[in-house]
Amino acid sequence: MIGIHHCKTRIAAFVVLILWCIAPRLCADSLPAVRVAVLQFGTVNWELDVIKHHGFDHKNGITLEIVPLSSKNAVNVALQGGAADVIVNDWIWVSRQRDNDRLYTSVPYSLAVGELIAHPDSGIENVTDLVGKKLGIAGGPVDKSWLTLRAYAFKTSNFDLTEDVTTQFAAPPLLNELIKRGELDAVLNFWHYTARLKAAGMHSVIDVKTMLSEFGIDQPVPLLGWVFHENWAAENDTAINGFLQASYRAKKTLLQSDAEWARLRPLLKVDDDHVAQTLRDAYRDGIPRQFGVTEQTEAAKVFELLAQQGGVELTGSSTVLNPSTFWNKFDLKPPDE
Repeated sequence: MIGIHHCKTRIAAFVVLILWCIAPRLCADSLPAVRVAVLQFGTVNWELDVIKHHGFDHKNGITLEIVPLSSKNAVNVALQGGAADVIVNDWIWVSRQRDNDRLYTSVPYSLAVGELIAHPDSGIENVTDLVGKKLGIAGGPVDKSWLTLRAYAFKTSNFDLTEDVTTQFAAPPLLNELIKRGELDAVLNFWHYTARLKAAGMHSVIDVKTMLSEFGIDQPVPLLGWVFHENWAAENDTAINGFLQASYRAKKTLLQSDAEWARLRPLLKVDDDHVAQTLRDAYRDGIPRQFGVTEQTEAAKVFELLAQQGGVELTGSSTVLNPSTFWNKFDLKPPDE
């Protein structure tokens, strides 16, 4: 009898152990999934990795599903075709979609902006020094940073960059290589590429935030946001709020923990410690602290400025920001609180 009792006890303990092991998985499987489409090697993956690694998705009542894709266009198509629930895009795109009755909306993701970087041998110290120089530009002719730089140059120095500068549009990694080889005098590139250039000894001439201040836009405006359809958000209120809470918990971790950046080091794909620290600091500077009426008013000013410069190719027929571009049902709190 003792042997039978002992056997039953061991079986019961084994069953409890199995249930203890699989219970979190069973709970996770019952949570609503939020599918986020991202560029396969983009910087958004840093934040998503933090969410998954620390289980911030499960702790906020969702299961994060990452959909890696190879191009920005594929990411947009995934959202529009229902293969993803959330993506990162700029709110200029969101406003234009809304004007065409596609009811996407957004919540701030990053304040990080483009920056004009010059080769140390170029002699470029300010925007007027660009005259007669070779300038590389990421993002194409209607890139927001390029349009802002054009407006800034015309307002402050009364010259047209499209006529007075030799421009070359190319992919961000290629631009970095060309300026390092001295084949370009300056580049206007995305934030994480400019961080690499500054770490390599190139110097900053001016960033987009400073350019915008010339037009009376003094509050930081996050050009990138988490983008989703408002109908989906209405039907999945718990899911979208859980995802956004997880996102900002990850941002807080990245803001406060150097150890987290050490863990993420393989995703940064850099060998140099100085480059890694520059990327870390630039990312932290881009974390939104707040977004209310004041910031939305500033965003409307940015939209009008870019509409003047980019025309229908950028903003369509609209010259004003659609009032529902930003989703106001999420309370964005400073990540350092």
